Amino acid sequence: MKIGEHDWHLDPLGKHIWRGRMEAGQLLALARVVKEEGGQLIALWGSDNRHLDRGFAIHAALLTSAGLAWVTCALPDEAPAYPDLAHIFPQADRMQRATFDLLGIVATDAVDDRKWLRHGAWPADVFPLRKDFDARLPATHDTDAYPFIRVEGDGVHEIAVGPIHAGTIEPGHFRFSVIGERVLRLEQRQGYTHKGTEKRFEGMDLDTGAKLAGRVSGDTHIAYAWAYCMAVETATDSQVPDRAVWLRALFLEIERIANHLGDLGYLGNDVALSFGFMQFWRLKEDWLRLTAKLFDHRYLFDCIVPGGVAVDIDDSGRVELTAEADRIEAEVHSLKAIYDDHATLQDRFTNTGVCKPDLAARLGLTGLAGRASAQAWDARAQFPQAPYDQLDVNMATQRSGDVLARAEVRFSEIHESLRLIRDLLTGLPAGNIHAPLKPVRDVCEGLGWVESWRGEVLVAVRIGTDGKLDRVHPHDPSWQNWPLVEVGILGNIVPDFPLINKSFNLSYSGPDL
Repeated sequence: MKIGEHDWHLDPLGKHIWRGRMEAGQLLALARVVKEEGGQLIALWGSDNRHLDRGFAIHAALLTSAGLAWVTCALPDEAPAYPDLAHIFPQADRMQRATFDLLGIVATDAVDDRKWLRHGAWPADVFPLRKDFDARLPATHDTDAYPFIRVEGDGVHEIAVGPIHAGTIEPGHFRFSVIGERVLRLEQRQGYTHKGTEKRFEGMDLDTGAKLAGRVSGDTHIAYAWAYCMAVETATDSQVPDRAVWLRALFLEIERIANHLGDLGYLGNDVALSFGFMQFWRLKEDWLRLTAKLFDHRYLFDCIVPGGVAVDIDDSGRVELTAEADRIEAEVHSLKAIYDDHATLQDRFTNTGVCKPDLAARLGLTGLAGRASAQAWDARAQFPQAPYDQLDVNMATQRSGDVLARAEVRFSEIHESLRLIRDLLTGLPAGNIHAPLKPVRDVCEGLGWVESWRGEVLVAVRIGTDGKLDRVHPHDPSWQNWPLVEVGILGNIVPDFPLINKSFNLSYSGPDL
């Protein structure tokens, strides 16, 4: 695989996915080349391979002009370390800090080495993703003196919000430095929903692993389940029936529509347009009820399994889903006209929470939020997996990077997903919906890559010789996007933060592994 002027000796692992191993110093050189050609770091994680006599390892998934490059660098048993990547890709910062908290692997010369996930839940010199971790160790309950960056000066004061919030949402801490109501700085602290998910995967059978993967971030169940199953099927060199692949895409677009409908309602609610909230959530409820009727679960839980899918759709269901898609499309079109004509809403959305395109590119903003800041990237369009390679996805983009742009992208994506659903139902191949996986005879690995409603979801899998999961890393696009919320709020007033935050609608659970 050639990137820039150099052949990096990466081998194809799947469609648009490449795999290779290199020295830690080469990783730094590769990162620079990828950055120079306009690529991005998608994910970074570590692994303990000492039980395989391979020491530790650091892994990086990089978006290049030829596809996704998954590279691994072996690290020694003692004092494992690798060069800091955050000076090239700023989004690496929190991933590096989490990798240290969980595995004790150090990013050498990193500017920021504060803990990210630990919160005193285990001793400072213990690393829970190491294979010799003793899960019976009690929590330490250390006093948490997290060193927030202070802003000082006349009239500057701090407002601390969370981690417990007034609404029924996940925990996260937001430290505002303000003058009056104008925000000078926002610093986040997360990790409060750490559940030991990656550790829980270890030793799990492949079918149960799909259930856990889908629950990493519940609003993105289908994307995670599909990415996990894609990784397992790649690792075992197993084929999935065509009908199952098309049904997976159908489920993914159903999930995308449900989330966009809910978010557009919440955005109306955050500017006191309760009418918009009620109408969009009425549509979302109709959509979820039909999903439950056709597929036995409102959010399609456990519909995707290794080797295919667990549920099918018959001719009457296809007719019903098509009719509902037509109805929702007409209603969304009418509601879009109301949002466009509502002066207060337009005033609150416009020029609020701006992430300019150049900054979005520099900091790695991705997915829906990235496309609203002129980052024309959608895995369904540029590097499509089946069946998207037969569907000609129309990517929605905006340039202004404000709340309005993120709302406009949602409207466009709803209409596009409804179109894709009609095409998927029309072209749905006949045949089986499941095929057994090939047996595992040696240690094997795979990677799955799916464009969720929020952005690209990545799941890397290693399976042991016993056929059980040895290492699973699920990556949420919120890793890249949370720091941009800190940027988007600058210069805005504190009361606009709920609106800006909701316009991104990032996951707390996804990065808190």
